[in-house]
Amino acid sequence: MLHALQVLTTVVVGVMVGVEFAVAFVINPIFKALPEDAGLLGRAHGGRMLGAVMPVWYIGSLLLVLAWAVAGRHEGGTGLVFTAGALLIVSVLMSVLLLVPINNRGKTWTPENRPADWKEQGDRWDRYHYARVAVIVAAFAVLVAALV
Repeated sequence: MLHALQVLTTVVVGVMVGVEFAVAFVINPIFKALPEDAGLLGRAHGGRMLGAVMPVWYIGSLLLVLAWAVAGRHEGGTGLVFTAGALLIVSVLMSVLLLVPINNRGKTWTPENRPADWKEQGDRWDRYHYARVAVIVAAFAVLVAALV
């Protein structure tokens, strides 16, 4: 049972990392290269879509890591699993405190109602997101290390 939980947790966290990596280094650069209105509308739609899914994914990943830490507390690598959990907590805090407020504004923007500083707010979101991606990549790497 523990092995199945370890595999499930690693896959769920790994796919989350892949999605967030793709947002940072593929999707958002594509949106930036589009003409203004298209890029703005793409980011707004992405903010609505991923803004609905990612909270469940982040919290679900954290809960899976915590379940692994508790279920495997007498196994090797438990300290690494707790470290990964701590990193995921940091990522959730970063999301709630830094990224979600910008996303909540941006997902409602249209060419008609966007603020004058919409690009600067998008760039700020991107910088915070790069940091969050680094944190969740580290959490994923620590989980993988816990398996070996």
